Amino acid sequence: MMDYLRDPSAIYEKSFAIIRGETDLSGLPSSAEAIAIRMIHACGMTDIVGDLRISEDFVAAATKALSKPILTDAEMLRHGIIDKTLQVICTLNDPRAREIGIATQTTRSAASVELWAPHLEGALMVIGNAPTALFALLEMIDAGGPRPAAIAAFPVGFVGAAESKDELVKNPRRLPYATILGRRGGTAMAAACVNGLSKGLT
Repeated sequence: MMDYLRDPSAIYEKSFAIIRGETDLSGLPSSAEAIAIRMIHACGMTDIVGDLRISEDFVAAATKALSKPILTDAEMLRHGIIDKTLQVICTLNDPRAREIGIATQTTRSAASVELWAPHLEGALMVIGNAPTALFALLEMIDAGGPRPAAIAAFPVGFVGAAESKDELVKNPRRLPYATILGRRGGTAMAAACVNGLSKGLT
């Protein structure tokens, strides 16, 4: 048999110890350590710490909002959240999202944001895939729509990902937020952010 570490708890403990040893987290709010470590663990890249942007009030606001439904833009993200006691809503596959997208000539991800409206006030928004979902959310807020408790924004890709996150950082609309600059992101990192809020490093 090959010699490798098999114990899940020991693997987690060693992984988090390596991340702490290789990463300077001093530029982030101290309350954000668990979510930063989990995000680094999810992607295997310690260098993302320089691109993480987490507002001082994000962890407190987002943690408080866990008692309400969490709104997400991707089914993969919904399934990546460990704590199954949390209520997670993804409207991407709601037939109405497709109809709205066709009618308004936008992506299904952006269209699905319209279906968040009844749950949006005081909720945690977690975007891990589509830049158009983040743009649509910000447009809804700008138009006077319900205000979420916090935004965790990790859209990924080459078209609109960096720009949508830049817009959030430049103008957070007085909302607590967590994001990563540039093209990087994705559902694994977004789920890791929520897992850090709900589970810490346990």
